[in-house]
Amino acid sequence: MKQHKLATRVGQIAPFQVMMVLERAKQLQSQGEDVIHLEVGEPDFVAVDAVANAGMEAIQQGKTGYTSATGLPELKRAISDYYLSRYQVGVSPERIIVTPGASGALLLMASLMVNAGDEVLMPDPCYPCNRHFLIQAGAQAKLLETKPEDGFELDLSTLAAHWGDKTSGLWLASPSNPTGAVLNKSYVTEAWQKVSELGGHLLVDEIYQGLVYEGEDFSALSISDDIFVVNSFSKYFAMTGWRLGWLVVPEWAIEGVTKLAQNIFIAAPSVSQHAAVRAFEADVLAECEARRQTLDARRLVLLDGLESIGLPIVAPAHGAFYVYVDVSGVTEDAMAWCLELLEKEKVALTPGADFGIKDAHKYVRFAYTCDEHRLKEALVRIARFMAS
Repeated sequence: MKQHKLATRVGQIAPFQVMMVLERAKQLQSQGEDVIHLEVGEPDFVAVDAVANAGMEAIQQGKTGYTSATGLPELKRAISDYYLSRYQVGVSPERIIVTPGASGALLLMASLMVNAGDEVLMPDPCYPCNRHFLIQAGAQAKLLETKPEDGFELDLSTLAAHWGDKTSGLWLASPSNPTGAVLNKSYVTEAWQKVSELGGHLLVDEIYQGLVYEGEDFSALSISDDIFVVNSFSKYFAMTGWRLGWLVVPEWAIEGVTKLAQNIFIAAPSVSQHAAVRAFEADVLAECEARRQTLDARRLVLLDGLESIGLPIVAPAHGAFYVYVDVSGVTEDAMAWCLELLEKEKVALTPGADFGIKDAHKYVRFAYTCDEHRLKEALVRIARFMAS
């Protein structure tokens, strides 16, 4: 019998543990069970009607062919104008590369700035796909331990000690998945200064930009034109399945990233791009802001409720739509606890092992992606589960 041999990199990529939770949750739902989904990072919003209508109009008008590899010119201008009006940052459209989701942007980054055998520093915990994109480039992530008492922020004073000959750069995220923490501008400025001194690159993942409830909503692009920034239409604009994001690069990287985009994915989805142009008009932005306020109200319900049932919140949940919780007082295995909770009370959560290594078994991520009534019901069920 022929032996089929997969590429080595496949074995180096860990599966999402949350998918095990999600699969079981869907099985229970198919059996008629009432499952409350707090596991997947996708709120119960869809694209604003005006954006969806713009997409349908693009199809009706036959605007379905390839665009430029770096994106539809009018969308790049709209993003540029948005940076200027909302964040008072001048970013030329030429520096904006429209991608098939933020995942496409991160794949470009790994291909653009990292050589095989290199390593990139990231805080532990962080979004797991970021490190898996590096494996595709023959490189690896070096996760640096952070502490809950520091809000899981990487101690920048230790950066030089972790930097080696093969270190290419530092990747940060704000707001953060899984913690919901928001980095302040002075922190990102210090990170950029230290990385520059060490001769590396800095990427800031701003996928949840706009979804900030406490602290400053800013872009790292206001600090330096040489910082790389990833963003997405999936979160603030609620366009998850439209698969559209963007990468902002320094001018010196435009030629290189364009060649990569041409070869890796040719172009981002054209219909999604035409629809996204509409996302930056005032009426759509007003609706996105109203949704942000809805998410903030949900956040406060969850923060108050978790505290009342005795589950410690270990990171300042100031952005995105996540709360990171310490369950070590009730279990020694967060994954087993999540699966048992799902079976007994039909509440689906994400175990911390998806996001890091250090003490990951202690943590669980809550996503406040359903309405306040469902969140309160989830808290009742979790309290009942803990009491049993």
